[in-house]
Amino acid sequence: MGLTAGIVGLPNVGKSTLFNALTKANAFVANYPFATIDPNVGVVEVPDARVDRLVAMYSPKKTIRTTFEFTDVAGLVRGASKGEGLGNQFLSHIRSCDAICQVVRCFDDPNVSHVDGSVDPLRDIETIRIELIFSDIDAIDKRLPKIEKRAQLKTDKEAIAEYDALKKCAAALAAEQPIRALRLSDDEKKVIRNFSFLTAKPMMYVCNVADTDLADHSGNHYVKRVEELAAKENAVTCVISAKIEAELAQLPEDERAMFLEELGVRESGLLDLIRKSYDMLDLKTFFTAGEKEVRAWTYRKGMKAPECAGIIHTDFEKGFIRAEIFAYEDLVAAGSEAKAKELGKFRLEGKDYPIADGDVVHFRFNL
Repeated sequence: MGLTAGIVGLPNVGKSTLFNALTKANAFVANYPFATIDPNVGVVEVPDARVDRLVAMYSPKKTIRTTFEFTDVAGLVRGASKGEGLGNQFLSHIRSCDAICQVVRCFDDPNVSHVDGSVDPLRDIETIRIELIFSDIDAIDKRLPKIEKRAQLKTDKEAIAEYDALKKCAAALAAEQPIRALRLSDDEKKVIRNFSFLTAKPMMYVCNVADTDLADHSGNHYVKRVEELAAKENAVTCVISAKIEAELAQLPEDERAMFLEELGVRESGLLDLIRKSYDMLDLKTFFTAGEKEVRAWTYRKGMKAPECAGIIHTDFEKGFIRAEIFAYEDLVAAGSEAKAKELGKFRLEGKDYPIADGDVVHFRFNL
């Protein structure tokens, strides 16, 4: 269950530079609109110090970390839904993503052009928001006529539920409100899930700042305005310097910490972006560990043990017997499984146990 995120934004805000830093995939970057036409897709391993500790403990033959897939698409301009720029053809590439990361330009630089002639992050956010709203309205307008008669006959419960849910979403979109702002019931969420509405996805505003603002962006009025907007929307913000992250990506691992220290920064902004993305989607990590392999697995908060076993293999869920659990902190403190058992830090859990973040698990199953 790797995390997938679509990276969107206006042209020349730093999308592809950020993508390169995340994936080291060398996506094409240029100082003119629509340099990115075809989507770039890259997969990055998620840094997790817990994996490193488990590897040191078990000395496995193989180590597998969780992954984060990013899709970088063409810059969007005002009127894209009506065919301006490249139109909204790129939107199909991010409908399957779990979340959307909107890169917002929060720096001044006369050498980097802006498609609208000036830097205004709130205007940029509004542009993207309206285009995503138009895309969702278009999808609803195509679907409603197909089920309207069945819903009005009041005999098809599924058609009624779908029609009512879509009308509710349409009303919000007409008021220029994203679907994620609606209070939908679990049944309504289930009904609209297959539509993959763009405005229903969690949104993170990634404020791209100058390197001089990275250590302390309190004086950056662009960032302040984005943070104020995000607070009203109950959205997430992340401050990053795509330029610095791109430079970091080119350095050897042992030189990165020194480079960040010189800038007065504790850690890479990419770590903050990944961490906030996980929190935004209620994602957690459990581990399987042994001499053959140490592996991190991503799951959604609240999933029970059999469901998490099914992430590894569907047969594990079907034949689930029990989960043998070590809490990560307890296992590391003990130094070995044998010692952890001796200290009473080993548990047997059944099918109703919700896996906790950091659990080191051995699943027992019977086929």
